Amino acid sequence: MVVGARLQYTPAGSVACRGTVSIVTLEDGPLKILSGLIVFTILGVSPVLAQVLAPAGESGAREPGWILSLTEADRLLLENNREVKAARRIREAAGADVISAGARPNPILTVGIGSINPAAGLGSGTLRDRTIDSAVRLDQPIERGGKRDLRIQVASSLRDASGVDVVDVVRQQRVQMRAAYFDLLLAQERVSLMESLLDLAEKTLQAAQARQRAGDIAQADIARLEVDALRSHNDLSQAQSERHRARIALASSIGRESEAARLQAGDPWPELMPVETGAIDTLVEQRADVRAARVRVEASRSARELARRLRTRDISVGASYDHYPASATNPSGSGNSFGFSVSVPIFAWYGYEGELARAESDLDAAQEALARTRALALTDMERVRADVQSAAERLRRFDQRLLVEARRSAGYAEFAYRNGAIGLMDLLDARRVLRATEADALQARAEHARALVNWRASVEAAGTTD
Repeated sequence: MVVGARLQYTPAGSVACRGTVSIVTLEDGPLKILSGLIVFTILGVSPVLAQVLAPAGESGAREPGWILSLTEADRLLLENNREVKAARRIREAAGADVISAGARPNPILTVGIGSINPAAGLGSGTLRDRTIDSAVRLDQPIERGGKRDLRIQVASSLRDASGVDVVDVVRQQRVQMRAAYFDLLLAQERVSLMESLLDLAEKTLQAAQARQRAGDIAQADIARLEVDALRSHNDLSQAQSERHRARIALASSIGRESEAARLQAGDPWPELMPVETGAIDTLVEQRADVRAARVRVEASRSARELARRLRTRDISVGASYDHYPASATNPSGSGNSFGFSVSVPIFAWYGYEGELARAESDLDAAQEALARTRALALTDMERVRADVQSAAERLRRFDQRLLVEARRSAGYAEFAYRNGAIGLMDLLDARRVLRATEADALQARAEHARALVNWRASVEAAGTTD
């Protein structure tokens, strides 16, 4: 008995694996059974052998894609986005400033010795009986005018403003992340569109080459189809490059740069829906950036009042104990004595005029910043609402008319060409029109999604907390 076997394998990522067995001679009895076992074993283990014999780096299947939903992307943004983390650190620092602002002045302890006369000596006896003047003094500054409460109020307002800043940063980063998400969805659909167009071009070229061999089509038409197929290859490569860039941008927004190559947008395009036409002024006042600007105005008012209170004099009270024993060499010693003192500053040369002027200027700047932020927010929301309405109308025209007519026209052209009613150039023109229309429809869908993201971020910012 002679058994010959030939195994073939394909590279990693493919499920095809074939085994070919040739049996030259078979005899009855145990040898026939043995030969059958050999054939069965070879055919059964050929996929395993194919994996073993595959080149290094090609034996494993490709890593599966990560189908990311928009809800999961929002969660990862809050957890991993670096700009959001930085805003939270600023808020934590502002919270620490509140603790510092509430600090009361610490007492001051002073210990000293004096009246040491080397010529007369220090006298005899214990250290306490030596002729050394020793003193202990304790001073306590006392703030007046409610300065501590005003400092806490200023710091608390700035902390609250930092907290609203976090909300605004989240809003801005969410807009960028969702725009990147829909950019990836656009790139994915472009890749799919270009792949289908390339497949159609290659099949048309193959059919035309068969007709050319039969003498039904000229070589010039074959050349045109080859050019069209090459153009489809270029379009596919460009779409794949755009998909790669979109993956990187989305991965950066959610802090998963190492997994960018696996990212896939899994949610569908947002549906067309009417945009709220309520009072824009109310929505503007609820935006996070406007709320933060208002809180900073309140902080500036408190800071101005604090600067005015600087003219309320703080005092410092002190108590002292003095020990200066009398002796034969120091008959003028006073023994034990106590003292009390009160210190009050005198504004003889400076009355905090600079601090007052700075506080007034800061308040004016905060009020101007609030007005500027309101104006920018109003302009932004009006622009975004107009963008949403315009993009929705454009997308509606594509869905209801343009795509329908372009596909119908391309279908007619394909049918007419197969039946010899039109020439190759007319067919290619119809395909180009359909390709351009479908690409423009995808772009319109992406622009509508981005505009809707901006509008929702502006509206949803009201009452949002981090």
